[in-house]
Amino acid sequence: MSENKTTREILSWIKAIGIAVIIAFACRYFLFTPSTVHGESMMPTYQNSDHVIVSKISKIEQDDIVVFNAPDADAHYIKRVIGLPGDTIEVRDNVLYVNGEAQDQSYLPEDMITGDFKLKELTGEQTVPEGKLFVMGDNRTNSKDSRIFGFISKEDVIGEVKMTFYPFSDFHIGK
Repeated sequence: MSENKTTREILSWIKAIGIAVIIAFACRYFLFTPSTVHGESMMPTYQNSDHVIVSKISKIEQDDIVVFNAPDADAHYIKRVIGLPGDTIEVRDNVLYVNGEAQDQSYLPEDMITGDFKLKELTGEQTVPEGKLFVMGDNRTNSKDSRIFGFISKEDVIGEVKMTFYPFSDFHIGK
C-alpha cells in the first residue's frame, strides 16, 4: 500500500512540474521575455547590463521604450519610439518636434546636444511610413538609431520594456 501511495505522490509532482513548465514556456513565448541592455545608448534611463522584462502584448505608442531586432546586426536594440506611422519629426535648436509640437524630453540631460535634423533629410520620407517606427536612444550623442539605420519595421519589435529587474538597486516598473 505504501508503494502505491509513493508512486501516486511522485506522479502528482511530475504532473505539477510539467504544468508549471508549460505555463512558464507559454508566458515567455507569448506574453513576456527578459532582455539585457547592451551599451550606453539609453543612458541615463537604462545602463549597460541592466536586465529588463519586455511585454510582447503591449500596443506600441510614442515614447514607449522597445526592444527590437536590429536592422544592421544580429542583435537586439533597445530604443525610445519617437515617431509612429504618419508622424513628421524634426529636431530644431535641440528641441524635438513631432507633428510640429515640441516634445517633453525630461528624460534627457539638460546639456545633451542632439543635433538638428528633419525626417526628410535623414530618410527621404516626409512622414514615418505605414508599418514603420522612428526610434532614438536617450543618449542621443552616443546612439545608433533611426538617424543612422532608418525606420524599423513594427514586425521587428519584440515588445515594450515594462520593468527593470536587475540590478536590484535599479528595480523599477514602467518608463
